[in-house]
Amino acid sequence: MPNRTLLHPVPLGAQWRASARRALVIETDGMQQLIAALDGPLGDGLAQSVEAIRRAKGRVVLTGMGKSGHIARKIAATLASTGTPASFVHPAEASHGDLGMITPDDVIIMISNSGESPELRDILTYSRRFAVPLIAITSVPDSTLGSEADIVLPLPRAKEACPNGLAPTTSTLLQLALGDALAMALLEDKGFSAHDFRKFHPGGKLGAQLKHVRDIMHRQDELPLGTEATPMADVLIVMTRKSYGCFGVTDAGGRLIGIVTDGDLRRNMSPDLLNQTAGAVMTKAPKTISPDALASEALEQLNALKITSLFAIDQDEQPVGLIHIHDLLRIGLI
Repeated sequence: MPNRTLLHPVPLGAQWRASARRALVIETDGMQQLIAALDGPLGDGLAQSVEAIRRAKGRVVLTGMGKSGHIARKIAATLASTGTPASFVHPAEASHGDLGMITPDDVIIMISNSGESPELRDILTYSRRFAVPLIAITSVPDSTLGSEADIVLPLPRAKEACPNGLAPTTSTLLQLALGDALAMALLEDKGFSAHDFRKFHPGGKLGAQLKHVRDIMHRQDELPLGTEATPMADVLIVMTRKSYGCFGVTDAGGRLIGIVTDGDLRRNMSPDLLNQTAGAVMTKAPKTISPDALASEALEQLNALKITSLFAIDQDEQPVGLIHIHDLLRIGLI
C-alpha cells in the first residue's frame, strides 16, 4: 500500500517557516555586505583578477576543500561555459599527482573561508615554487592563504545562517556570488555573445533557446506564398497542403505585404469567399522576424501575439523562411 502520509505531507509549522525566513534574511544581509565591499579592496582585487586572467595563456584552475571545493567546481563550470577555459583540481588529488595538471601559464583561484585549510598546502607551495599566479578568495586576508596570494578577494565576515555559526551557509553563498560576478566581468570584457554561448551549450533546452530562426525555419518551396491576385480557392489549397495555417502575400517586387490566416478565413466566411482574391482577405503588414533572431525571441513573439507562425524576412522585406510553433516544440524549446 502507498504511504498516504508521504502523498499528503503536513504543511510546515510556523517555527519552520520562521527558521527558513531567518536564514534567508541573514544570507541577504551577507549579500548586501558583499555588494558594499566592491567599493573597497574587494573591488580592487576583482579588477586585478580580471587583468591577471586576461594575461594568462593557460586556464583558470579552481581549487578548494569541503564546501568551498563544491563552490570552486561550480565557478569553474561557469567560467568554462562563458568563454574562460577553467577546470577544478581537488586538493587531495593534487597531492598525489594532479599538481601536474597545473602549469606556469595558468592562474589558480583558491577558495578557503578561513585561509588556513591544511589540505591546500601542497597546491599553495607548488604555486609559489613555480610562480603560478594565485588569487585567494577568503574571509581572512591576513591568513596564510591571504598572505601568500598575489591577489586577494576579501569576503565580508558575514554571519552564517547556521544558528550555531558552524555550517558554511552565508560564507559559501558569498563565494559563489563572487565567482559569478568574476565570470560575468570576464564575459563582458571578452564581448562574449549569445552566439558564442551556443558553442558551449548545444544540447537541452538552453541549446534550443540559443538556436537561430535560420537554423530551424522552412525555406523556398516549403513556403506558402502567392500574390494579391491569387484566387482564394488556390490559397485554401496551398494552406491545406503546407499545413502552416497561413499564406503569405507578396507584391510585384517580392516583398511580404500581407498574410492570410485561419482567423482571416473565419472572419471573411461567406458564400462568395472562394470568388475573392488573397488581397481582399489578407491582413496587411503582418508581423515578421529576422532569420538572425534567436529561437527564444521567436517563441516570445509568438506567445505575445497569440499566433502560431511567423514569416522571416530579409533586409529587402522579402520572405526567406517561416517558423511555426511546432518547430519550436520539435527542438525542445517548449
